[in-house]
Amino acid sequence: MPRLVLASSSRFRRQLLDRLEIPYAWDSPDIDETPRPGESPRALVHRLSLAKAERLAADWPDHLIIGSDQVAVFDGEALGKPADEAAARAQLARFSGRRVSFLTGLALIDTRHASHRVCHERYDVIFRRLGADEIARYVARERPLDAAGSFHMEGLGISLFERLEGDDPNTLVGLPLIRLCALLREAGLDPLGVP
Repeated sequence: MPRLVLASSSRFRRQLLDRLEIPYAWDSPDIDETPRPGESPRALVHRLSLAKAERLAADWPDHLIIGSDQVAVFDGEALGKPADEAAARAQLARFSGRRVSFLTGLALIDTRHASHRVCHERYDVIFRRLGADEIARYVARERPLDAAGSFHMEGLGISLFERLEGDDPNTLVGLPLIRLCALLREAGLDPLGVP
């Protein structure tokens, strides 16, 4: 049975992968996540999710390596993690009463066969109208500086939304588990077959 590695330092991605009850290791890929000039959001998440997995490939032979990356897309612009609390408040103020799409790239490298698959999932968030005071309270309480879009859906961020739209809510947290399970099965690791 192939062994599994998650190329991420995100505790949220680890919590999601834990749900599959498959033993795995994790390692931080530490890559430059700067978008390239003219790079589309889709191309960006594909490139970064694959780059994260590739960064670990030499150190983890005979493994399946998962890479994932996420961007918020608002008015055609890809938005990453906020630099500070002021940037988080500004992002959330822009999102008030609006739809924001989240693209999550997913890569799976099979170092046994030097092969890989890359895909992405989309999940939309419709924010309710937010006042400046509640945005400030939210950012101060949850400090969502490590999240594209300046919120943690798995935490208090859920209170910011009017509704969610998409196929897999795990996509919004940063690891689309439905698609990941399909990729793992294709690579010979069935989550339901692991004792």
